[in-house]
Amino acid sequence: MTVPTTVIVGASIGGVRTAQALRNGGYEGRVVLVGEESALPYDKPPLSKAFLAGTSTVEQMTLLSEAEARGAGIELELGRPAAGLDLAGSTIELAGGSRLRFDDLVIATGARARSSPWGRPPGVHVVRTLSDASALRADLLAGGPVVIVGAGFIGAEIAATAGGMGVDVTLVDPVDVPLSRVLNPSVAEIFGRLHVARGVRTRFGTGVAGIRGTAGDLEVVLDDGSELAAATVVVGIGAVPNDEWLRDSGLVVDDGVLCDSFSRTSRAPRVHAVGDVARWHHPVYERSVRAEHWTNAVEQAACVAHNITNPDRPRVHAPTEYVWSDQYDWKIQLAGRTGGDLRHVTVPGSDPHRCFAVLYADAGDEFAGALVVNWPRALISCRRALLDKTTIDVVRDTISAAASKAGTSSGRVLR
Repeated sequence: MTVPTTVIVGASIGGVRTAQALRNGGYEGRVVLVGEESALPYDKPPLSKAFLAGTSTVEQMTLLSEAEARGAGIELELGRPAAGLDLAGSTIELAGGSRLRFDDLVIATGARARSSPWGRPPGVHVVRTLSDASALRADLLAGGPVVIVGAGFIGAEIAATAGGMGVDVTLVDPVDVPLSRVLNPSVAEIFGRLHVARGVRTRFGTGVAGIRGTAGDLEVVLDDGSELAAATVVVGIGAVPNDEWLRDSGLVVDDGVLCDSFSRTSRAPRVHAVGDVARWHHPVYERSVRAEHWTNAVEQAACVAHNITNPDRPRVHAPTEYVWSDQYDWKIQLAGRTGGDLRHVTVPGSDPHRCFAVLYADAGDEFAGALVVNWPRALISCRRALLDKTTIDVVRDTISAAASKAGTSSGRVLR
């Protein structure tokens, strides 16, 4: 009798958590974890922060050691990227031509940094992998100014880390206000001021026309004709899903692998996708979404593992958005929906300049989401309120009262 086999392609957080959840859920078949990189599976959020700064080691970032894999009965196939999928034959092809048969397949190949439109001469970096972060750290330690193109979370985190290493930093983004893609401009301006206060030069509202030179002697040409000298350049302009290897598979691939609300692919119910590469039908929003967030990958992995182990009792994946970013000494956390045309109020904490919450509501005043900075208790209240479907006024009063009781805030609301 053939032992059932689940093959998981992708050894980052989504793939590892799926493998572990299968075992924790009582799955007794083979579990094979395929990874493109030869390194043991590692956590990626520290790459732009603690690892880049030199305060975290590879060992501390490891998600699954060889001993842990053996103990859980997880077979590691590392350094062997997937090259193709044969749905009819239930096999995947690995680089080099070897094949793996599966009964269930989990696609967890994640996303890669969007390529630099201006080329990649020596000294120009993107950050998505361990080797990316190691190369950038070496150049930062060599000294000289750094120009970071893109003021999203990755770019902002690298700016904060590089500044903490004593590097002269300039942050460039064509948008007028950083993070205004996820926050309304009046709130997002806070983070632009944060960078300036920490010594980072900013060129917002200005795009990049080109990059020339080589490591240690680079020039970033802006679209207003000005130039920025740099020893190192970092390009952080988003990510694209690693789905090219599936283009000829018969699966529907459109900015990610299309799945239903159970994270099953639309043309093969025993093929699932998790994490950054998955585009699934969100049953609450009633549309397909793709989320590049660590928490989403972890939650979706648990859901997929349950559905493989319990196919007669599948669970939908209907998460509430949550993402965090560490910049300087600020812990920035977003839960639910923020920005856009949503009404918002700001509730100050113990130090309104660095401890506060911005609450958002939809047209009916139902609480929709929150930005929370350096205020863990407020975040807990906000995440609970998102599950309870309450109003923004109730959430505001709750965290204001808790702050007043703890002596951390006057409870005054800033509008």
